[in-house]
Amino acid sequence: MDSITDLERGRQFFARADWRGAYDTLTAADLVERLRATDIELLARAAYMLGRDDDYVNALERAYRAHLDADAPLLAVRCAFWIGHSWFFRGQAAPAFGWFARAERLLDRGQVDVAERGYVLVGEMLDHITKGNAAGALTAAAEIAEIGERFADPDLIALGMMEQGHALVRLGRAEDGVRLIDETMVAVTSGELSPIVAGIVYCNTIAFCRSVYQLRRVREWTVALTRWCAHQPDMVAHKGVCLVHRAEIMTLGGAWEDALEELRQIGRQFTQGVLNQLASGDAAYREGEVRRLQGEFEIAEDAYRRASGLGREPQPGLALMRLAQGRLESAAATIRRALSESPRGLSRVALLPAYVEIMLAAGDIDAAASACRELDEIAAQEGSEAIDAMSWYARGAVSLAEGDAHAALGELRRAWNAWQQLEAPYEAARSRAMLGRACGLLGDEDSAALELQAARETFSELGALPDLAAIQPLAPMKDSVDAHGGLSRREQEVLRLVATGRSNREIATELFLSEHTVARHLQNIFAKLDVSSRTAASAFAHEHDLV
Repeated sequence: MDSITDLERGRQFFARADWRGAYDTLTAADLVERLRATDIELLARAAYMLGRDDDYVNALERAYRAHLDADAPLLAVRCAFWIGHSWFFRGQAAPAFGWFARAERLLDRGQVDVAERGYVLVGEMLDHITKGNAAGALTAAAEIAEIGERFADPDLIALGMMEQGHALVRLGRAEDGVRLIDETMVAVTSGELSPIVAGIVYCNTIAFCRSVYQLRRVREWTVALTRWCAHQPDMVAHKGVCLVHRAEIMTLGGAWEDALEELRQIGRQFTQGVLNQLASGDAAYREGEVRRLQGEFEIAEDAYRRASGLGREPQPGLALMRLAQGRLESAAATIRRALSESPRGLSRVALLPAYVEIMLAAGDIDAAASACRELDEIAAQEGSEAIDAMSWYARGAVSLAEGDAHAALGELRRAWNAWQQLEAPYEAARSRAMLGRACGLLGDEDSAALELQAARETFSELGALPDLAAIQPLAPMKDSVDAHGGLSRREQEVLRLVATGRSNREIATELFLSEHTVARHLQNIFAKLDVSSRTAASAFAHEHDLV
């Protein structure tokens, strides 16, 4: 009776995504009386969501054998596929493709026109991706999606459409590819997919959008992923990846301390599972980037070393830190080495802007101009606002180095506008600082002072101490006391949302901040405006056209 009770409770826990409850009660039930194959699969999936990868594979292997013993080869095919999939994402190609081959052999013994054929094709598709064969991956993905449609299998449809989108982008058809990716994500956010496939599609899509610099989509889908994770508080498998994505968006948006707190959680709570292990390297690099921008070079150095130890290339951050430390020769050697090892194309976008900056500092204008032209070519092909902004900034910097301040102004103004649109205050401030230099070279001292003052204000608010120190104080900094009561730009954003009735939690979600940071901003707002309530602060916002 106890076994039946545990089994039923385990099934109920699983149905409401209580992965800890499902795993514990199904494990207890299994100790009393061995579970049937379908319930072993539930135990396996709960183990996956808890980041228990070995337990996940072991349970799937048990389910595989149980399905064969029960003469259910098609169910065994699915188990074999997921075992192979797990090994693949652990970087173990031999066991992965061994299990994919076993699934294919089982399928060939029986029916061909079944949904399981689509899962076997996913193994083939992953082989194409591994070999860099985008055309082959596109063909396989299209067939997978078609099989999914024919057999009304939402998971197959999503896996096929997702990779179709990725392959189309890799083949230079970015607009078509991104459209398919967005359509796939609708299925995820609508709750149509199984938990494991939903997590895979979330993480793969956001990671892919990062790789092609679709930053708006990264931000939007990260918000959706955060909500999905919040509904499963004991989930481990995808939490680390989610936190890295959130931290990246927070860093881009200027919430650097909040980003560091997100990254710290990975080391404290989310170390189990292959996905979290992969996220740990990214988390260390992202910490290094924030610390570098803050001028905390010793902490940044340690973070970059940890990233390297976890298999994450610490470039271009480490090279840029060497530049900021005045170690120009080391910075130049490092960035040259990193760029020489990177194949041409999108993979070099992360390196090229840093290469331009370091080469200009080294006085090698020709090398910087060559890299700038390469970045232009990639920007023309990809249709990414972020890559466009990088390209315009690099062009402006090269034009300034060549003494053409007029040409630099146009490029830098476009870069500033683009970063503003992308809500990236640090990058926007760098563009304004460079605009100030261009105006100064043209003799327009008033405009130069205004641009530099605006850049200084942003660097000061962000805590970007190296950038702040690099700007010559051509004009005294002023607090924006005039019409906005001395509020910083971020405080104005918070006040604007307060005035529209948003709660602290809603403001935190919208601005990619923690609730603690929102509360701190509100305290500052109340103090600066000399008010004691949200109502009074909202009245000020309406009176001063902040809403």
